[in-house]
Amino acid sequence: MKPYDRNKPFNELPLLPPSVSILTTDILLSWGKASRSLAELNKNLLRLPNPIMLINTISIQEARSSTEIENIFTTEDELYKAISDDLMEEGLNPNIIEVLRYREALWAGYLNMKKKNEINLSTIVKINQQIKNNKQAIRSPQSQIIFKRGQSEFRSGETIYTPPRGKGVVEKKINNLVDYLNQEYADDIDPLLKMTIAHYQFEAIHPFSDGNGRTGRILNLIYLVKEGLLAQPVLYFSKYIIENKEDYYHFLAGVTQRKDWKSWILFMLEGIRQTAGFTNNLIDEILSQVDATLEYGKKELKWYTKELNEVIFSQPYIKPSLVGEVLSKNSRTTLTKYMQDLCKKGILSRKQIGKEVYYLNHDLIRILEQK
Repeated sequence: MKPYDRNKPFNELPLLPPSVSILTTDILLSWGKASRSLAELNKNLLRLPNPIMLINTISIQEARSSTEIENIFTTEDELYKAISDDLMEEGLNPNIIEVLRYREALWAGYLNMKKKNEINLSTIVKINQQIKNNKQAIRSPQSQIIFKRGQSEFRSGETIYTPPRGKGVVEKKINNLVDYLNQEYADDIDPLLKMTIAHYQFEAIHPFSDGNGRTGRILNLIYLVKEGLLAQPVLYFSKYIIENKEDYYHFLAGVTQRKDWKSWILFMLEGIRQTAGFTNNLIDEILSQVDATLEYGKKELKWYTKELNEVIFSQPYIKPSLVGEVLSKNSRTTLTKYMQDLCKKGILSRKQIGKEVYYLNHDLIRILEQK
């Protein structure tokens, strides 16, 4: 094998599965901790009375964090308002649109995978197209994409990695990755370990002209659902990458340059352990508040229902029309009175932004904005 040169296409990227043994004692111990943490999260997901209620809420945070890794930043107020409006409006902050597209890509990939219970090339392409709002496919042989990032050990803009390219090269490697995710091998390893290996491989192939990082992070979640390790694609993993961004790229490079799978896999497994624990605590806090608000609402307002409570916790900013739908109240006057009652009792608070009126669930916002 030729010596690695970051300025030349890494066409020697080995196909999967890895040719070296990765099952060390350290990795198995870390895998055990990550697996237990992930199983606890999945158990929590399975006890949700209405999973979509919280899944949409948590996917907002994952979408925001994942786009933040790409230096795309949003404010909570802008994001919550846009989600409530549910529109890709002209003139909307481009960063907000990027976050909303990520959330839509997560669900598009999830639904595509569920059709055949497999991750195929169509699933991966659909995720990326949704993120970038275009029709791009796998890079053409003529593409000359060079992955550049300013990091402490490199000058800003210096090439730190050149992905594979050339006629048939990228296609061969991405098809091998898809096979690896869907097939079982004689010496196959646990799906959680396969995910960490596949995530490196996807980043190394870098099959699209843009949006590879976000596509890869969504692919992680979709794969865990496919393998039954998660009931729904909910894992706030991007938070861990943001907090350890330099380490993330350092360990990626370690696999490429030195075949250091151990450091990379340990890093990813620790991320799963921490992330599953954090997401689990987030769900616990939201569910606890859901129950407390339901009990309080039913005591204070005779018309307050479980269905209304779930709508109120479906997103941080609520439009009156959502409340009207669940209560079957079409009269504007009646609905206005109901909204006023919810504000008087402190369940929601009114906020006017321009000509639009929103009702804020401050308990949910407080939980979501924990650092």
